[in-house]
Amino acid sequence: MCGRYTLATPDPAAIRDRFGIGEAVQVTQRFNVAPGDEVLAVTTDRAGTPRGELLRWGLVPSWASGPESGLKMINARVETAPERPAFRRAFERFRCLIVADGFYEWQAPEAARGPKRPFHITRDDGGLFAFAGLWSIWHGDDEQTIRSCTILTMAANPAIAPLHDRMPVILIPEHESPWLDAATPREHLGEILAGLPAARTQLTEVGLAVNDARYDGPECLAAPAPAAQSALF
Repeated sequence: MCGRYTLATPDPAAIRDRFGIGEAVQVTQRFNVAPGDEVLAVTTDRAGTPRGELLRWGLVPSWASGPESGLKMINARVETAPERPAFRRAFERFRCLIVADGFYEWQAPEAARGPKRPFHITRDDGGLFAFAGLWSIWHGDDEQTIRSCTILTMAANPAIAPLHDRMPVILIPEHESPWLDAATPREHLGEILAGLPAARTQLTEVGLAVNDARYDGPECLAAPAPAAQSALF
């Protein structure tokens, strides 16, 4: 799964230029994006033109009776999303890019006790990228509207497999536009969703600050603290 990620790039202009996001959308440096947060995404309008917007992480299908299901659907498995009722329509018509520069995964301790070791996982060049996402609009009876999203996941590549058996689908730049385009033939989506190869994957162990989903500061990317300091987080 993918349960936390980063958009720690300090220059909002670089993010806007990379993804063609307009000035009307707020771009915020994030060190610990968590489910339920508003996240920076690229969707398309009715004419298929890309646009930047903020979506709530955790998909609420348009037909859902209420928004409570969102936090249960932060991820969708790429193998089953095209057929599952919760994701099928979005997979066909409402695909999006979720902007990031890294994500976190945890390794179980070697001993039976002790905290899991968090790792920050990036492209080998440390650059910005996009997760393959799906999005939806839900309308409530009280005129409440929720625009939400989920991140597609796939089997982990060999670099990540020792930490977890799943990873988010990270698109290569040339596949971002075809992923957004609802007219892209379905038979081409398999190639688009091939994900980040192990050779392009960088893992960096970080400290325990990231374990607290309420903390969203730069300490999340700090090196692991000595054992005596671990209790601080």
